[in-house]
Amino acid sequence: MENNGHNEFRNTEVDDSAVPKAALIEAVSIRSMSLVALTCIATLFFIDWAQPVLLPLMVAVLISYALDPLVSTLDNLRIPRPLSAAIILFLLLGAVTGASIPLQTEAMAILDKVPTAITEFRRNEAKSPNQEEGLMEKAQAAAQKIEASAAQEKNDNNPTHQSVTPVRVVDRPMDVQEYILRSSPAALVLVSQCFSVLFLVYFILAVGPLYKRKVVKISGPSFGRMRKAARIMNEFHHQVRRFLFVMLIGSLFVGLLTWLAFMALGVEQALFWGVVAGVASAIPYLGPFLVFIGTGIAAFIQFGEMDTAIIVASTSLAITSVQGYLLTPWLTSQVSSLNPVVIFVGLLFWGWLWGPVGLIIATPILMIIKSLCDHVVNLRPVGELLGK
Repeated sequence: MENNGHNEFRNTEVDDSAVPKAALIEAVSIRSMSLVALTCIATLFFIDWAQPVLLPLMVAVLISYALDPLVSTLDNLRIPRPLSAAIILFLLLGAVTGASIPLQTEAMAILDKVPTAITEFRRNEAKSPNQEEGLMEKAQAAAQKIEASAAQEKNDNNPTHQSVTPVRVVDRPMDVQEYILRSSPAALVLVSQCFSVLFLVYFILAVGPLYKRKVVKISGPSFGRMRKAARIMNEFHHQVRRFLFVMLIGSLFVGLLTWLAFMALGVEQALFWGVVAGVASAIPYLGPFLVFIGTGIAAFIQFGEMDTAIIVASTSLAITSVQGYLLTPWLTSQVSSLNPVVIFVGLLFWGWLWGPVGLIIATPILMIIKSLCDHVVNLRPVGELLGK
């Protein structure tokens, strides 16, 4: 009897101690989730707050990845790496400047046609016969009559105010010089960030694999951890370089096809629009939309017909759609293991944070995060969520 009582007492003690353990585990789990949520929110605010520093740094890293093979080639020729980086950057700037001169001439030719096109459009509107009023025009006319009747009734009830001179508000025409002066602070910030990117690219290319060796060194002291860090860094390098190659192929495809199609349609400044379409195709969704609007307006200015403008704009949209929905996804699937949903959500997130530049760098950032999660044991569930 004593043993049975003792056993019952022990069972009761075990059952009572099990309840606090479960409650403690649940409390720890809730606290951990709260800390993770707070950390994510703090990180989000930090990324937004540090945009003037982080954005040029990310863009400079991507450009340095793209130019590193050229600098390494000169480095293999026994040319000092700082000098090799300077030579490549000067050649790149020279090529961009040389290519922008004829493009600037074509852009000025397009702007010169705008006043003439507006005058011609107003002249055609004046010559065209009055068409039958639609529903909106009739509703507007009825509203004006009701307003005039109400105003007349008010004047009849208040004859003392009939001699008051009505005030007419005249809209000021747009002053381009004033608009430029108002926009000058933002332009100065943009120019300063461009120079920051340029200098960052030079210094990253000049130091070469210095930081890669430092990261491998501080990941030690074991040889296995150092080898794992080197493998992660190499994968980062290859992922970003392959993505940049995909972007280059897509831009060349859009630019060349747009140029040939616009030449066949008789669009003036076809080369200019080909270059613009190729560059804008690097900005997912937003770039093709802006090219669609711009080419439609340019075609309407040139031909003066809405049907032709729609054909030209639709041609541009069809080319960018082939690149955006067929060519680039197929090439991206060959060089990365990200699923399309994650890429789209990443584009929304980074575009919301950093605008059009965020749309460009969203995919390589996701590639880097995916590679890091695949090599870190605690982050492998996140890598699995990002993968196909």
